[in-house]
Amino acid sequence: MSGQPPVSTKVLFAGTKPVEERHRLDEAALDGWLAAHVEDYRGPLTVLQFRGGQSNPTYRLDTPSRAYVLRRKPFGQLLPSAHAVDREFRVISALHAAGFPVARPYGLCEDAGVIGAAFYVMEMVEGRIFWDAQLPELAPAERRAVFEAEIDTLAHLHAYDPEAIGLADYGRPGNYFERQIGRWSKQYRASETREIAEMDRLIEWLPNSVPPGEGPARVVHGDFRLDNIVFDAKAPSVRAVLDWELSTLGDPLADITYFLMAWWMPPDGRSGLAGLDFDALGIPQAETLFERYCQETGRTERPALEWYLAYNFFRFASILQGIAGRVRDGTASSPQAADMAARVEPLSKVAWGLAMKAGA
Repeated sequence: MSGQPPVSTKVLFAGTKPVEERHRLDEAALDGWLAAHVEDYRGPLTVLQFRGGQSNPTYRLDTPSRAYVLRRKPFGQLLPSAHAVDREFRVISALHAAGFPVARPYGLCEDAGVIGAAFYVMEMVEGRIFWDAQLPELAPAERRAVFEAEIDTLAHLHAYDPEAIGLADYGRPGNYFERQIGRWSKQYRASETREIAEMDRLIEWLPNSVPPGEGPARVVHGDFRLDNIVFDAKAPSVRAVLDWELSTLGDPLADITYFLMAWWMPPDGRSGLAGLDFDALGIPQAETLFERYCQETGRTERPALEWYLAYNFFRFASILQGIAGRVRDGTASSPQAADMAARVEPLSKVAWGLAMKAGA
């Protein structure tokens, strides 16, 4: 398919590799912890590192009878509240018990003395992960089914009452967008490597323009996109939603509009879909998917999307600026981190363009 980069995103991010020297673990100590804390664990243990994962380094743990996944905090100095693997473990534990498609959690270790950082271990869910939102390997009907399955899964997540699944205190009540804008503004400033005018304007405008009428708090994933989902090997059904690091309680409109950002991003071999022939490809329009989401969740109002998209592009730019800060500090977990950081300014320009459509 035209528009693919010289090296595909799948080659860069999919699969495993030998553990990089800077990310090595004490495998003997880990084996001992697993034997003591994970039911039915039996070594010997083989450790590989996943190529993907810009934030929390992630490892595949193979034993003769079972495979596991380990997620840990990065080594070194970290931003406040970032890389909260304990929160990830808590939310997937609650959702797994409720029947939502997540990996089965096995154990959390908050003692950094075991391998050098806090970590948790979960099930290795086998299946397909799609790294390019254009889904070049699928036929048009299959593409449509994948996007619809994503929307239905997100609606399923937002149907849970947090109190009913033990997550009533998983986030602070009320003023979700104001708190998120404040958080990401601080994180952006803490990681800032150069001045970007659009980010400065957004930091000033966004907190003074939050739409009224925030709805009941729900669990929001915070990074709900195609390559954080494991699909069945043969069918367009979701087996597990991954990477809950940014999850909290808040307005579900943040999640659905984050997902829809792809329709405003240029095709880049990963997330972008803007300008494509959606009918020919079998990819639904953003508005069609938003309508499906509203129907699935019983939402009767259809708010204008521009403000929420501007907020999400600002937030995404701030997240990538955090990666730029880790490149600066030498703690970035992926060799592609510098390329990710280079996207901050283009994303900020898209965000400001949407902000102007929303009245800035």
